Amino acid sequence: MNPKYIFLALSSMVFLAACAKPVAMFKQEQKQAEVPSKVVFTNQSKDAKTYRWEFGDKQTSVETSPTHEYKEPGTYTVTLYAINGKMQHQALSTVTVTIPKDAEMYNYYHPAGATHVELETSYGKIKIVLFDKTPKHRDNFLKLAKQGYFNDLLFHRVIKGFMIQGGDPDSKGAAAGRSLGMGGPGYQVPAEFVNDFIHVKGALAAARTGGPMNPEKESSGSQFYIVQGSPINEQQLTQLESRSGIKYTAEQKALYAKYGGTPFLDHEYTVYGQVTEGLDVIDKIAAAKTASGDRPAEDVKMKVTIIE
Repeated sequence: MNPKYIFLALSSMVFLAACAKPVAMFKQEQKQAEVPSKVVFTNQSKDAKTYRWEFGDKQTSVETSPTHEYKEPGTYTVTLYAINGKMQHQALSTVTVTIPKDAEMYNYYHPAGATHVELETSYGKIKIVLFDKTPKHRDNFLKLAKQGYFNDLLFHRVIKGFMIQGGDPDSKGAAAGRSLGMGGPGYQVPAEFVNDFIHVKGALAAARTGGPMNPEKESSGSQFYIVQGSPINEQQLTQLESRSGIKYTAEQKALYAKYGGTPFLDHEYTVYGQVTEGLDVIDKIAAAKTASGDRPAEDVKMKVTIIE
């Protein structure tokens, strides 16, 4: 064939490809998910040069195959625009995001826009919401997390049916048998007691020194505990109310009845967060075999990440 015609044919093919009408197609990892949840979208479009995704929650992306996190429940329409020059084509799908199975816990402890962190352990991951109504504790925890302060520290004190405790900087690389629980960043955090927040299972609370040396009940600068607790009935709460003067709401009583906790610690230690996923991980850590000082016989390390 004449080279001239070969060149023209190839040029025509390039021109046709450049002008081809795009076809938008994609698949998604799941149609239903529990909040907060990341959904993976795989682009299968043809003849497109660029892409635009709209996830239905006012968030967008120009990635080819993005992963998007939904933080609030609802049914969202996902739109993919496949673009080639001035031509575009769109494909639609939906994602239904529901609250976790522990709906009461979610509804009570999931204010819109709250900050979440993820605590990773060898037993699994724990997701925690930090409360805006305890800003000193929230901001201090976030500051330390950003510094990587908690990474590789141990849950150095574990008591089944009560709580799991960590955050002592002296626990990092601590030799077996070493007594732990006195370390910190060199400062304390003023107490922030809020009636809304109770020691139900999964509560994140600040450890502190007790007795007359700490009359203001100031919190440790870094040590915290997560409540496992034990079953609580309404009679126990009624007796506690009469002794302490605390008045529990019907919703709080229902949470204690369903999940258990340690209500005798309410208004004694600052509660500043709540586990929203991973209550089972607390149970696994709490069941670990312990040595002297309630320290797990095998180290349980942590890594804390802020969820953006």
